[in-house]
Amino acid sequence: MGDSSTQMPYRRGAGQARSAATNPARGRFPDARHYAALDLGTNNCRLLIARPSATGFTVVDAFSRIVRLGEGLAATGRLSDDAIDRTLAALSICAEKLRRRHVALSRSVATEACRRATNGADFIERAYRETGIALDIITAEEEARLAVLGCHILIEPGDDPALVFDIGGGSTELVLIDTRSAVPRVIDWHSAPWGVVSLTESVTAPDSAAGRAAAYAEMRRLVAGSFAGFAARLPKDIARPRLLGTSGTVTTLASVHLALERYDRAAVDGLIVPAEAMRRISADLAGKSIDERAQLPCIGTERADLVVAGCAILETILDLWPAERLGVADRGIREGILRRLMRGGTA
Repeated sequence: MGDSSTQMPYRRGAGQARSAATNPARGRFPDARHYAALDLGTNNCRLLIARPSATGFTVVDAFSRIVRLGEGLAATGRLSDDAIDRTLAALSICAEKLRRRHVALSRSVATEACRRATNGADFIERAYRETGIALDIITAEEEARLAVLGCHILIEPGDDPALVFDIGGGSTELVLIDTRSAVPRVIDWHSAPWGVVSLTESVTAPDSAAGRAAAYAEMRRLVAGSFAGFAARLPKDIARPRLLGTSGTVTTLASVHLALERYDRAAVDGLIVPAEAMRRISADLAGKSIDERAQLPCIGTERADLVVAGCAILETILDLWPAERLGVADRGIREGILRRLMRGGTA
């Protein structure tokens, strides 16, 4: 995979990066600067601010909000005014956090919604004018690379290739990697144009048991078709397929599996779940009405309408890579960006 990344400091006014104040309480890293990574996806806006530490980095501030930037994109090909307003409000909060934390260097990236929208570039320019955040629309290839860099340490040990996937709002990235070295080598990758938002908006059905079953089957069919070329290239002689997922879908389903009353990252990040348990949860959620799903802890009204599409994508991934266990990562693109910034000043 090629690397088209560029250095993207946080810019305000004349576009100068801000220096972080030192803190004598930082132990072995008294001069550690603050770094930041912002990932603006089709569904979510997420920010991490961190400083280097002995274990890699320590998070000092974070922000996450469902903005649904890609809402309606499948029908119109454009980012809607309401979606843009929601997203700019979230980016303004991120900008204030960057200023308050005196971030030395950051990178902010936008993914599928901005890649696909005819007014994506106009939105990026407006976001910079109004918030000072310079968003870089990255390719699907770089998105996949950053996700792997951010979460690969959670892959179970083994010598055979492993599959890492990221179910987003507007696309799903699949990356086959060789983990026999400290830095994983990408063997093959694929980006499918189906994420939880795009798939939900493309498949509708009456809210009845039969309608829900038909819609779920259609989602599975569409996703399988988009994976077909990649599936044909996958090795077929893997003794113990290893699988790691990084996305809101897998963390949400892992929370359901653990019967959590509220989301707990410490319990979910790094969890290993039997694949059959995730299939059972997926089938159960697909059979429920949207109101029934909304009543479940860790799903609620914000995820009730989108989670079924995530289940359809996940089950289709389990079909093409039949791992017995699924690793769950509550980390990905942002962590990948931070590791690059701290390693060499570029991301």
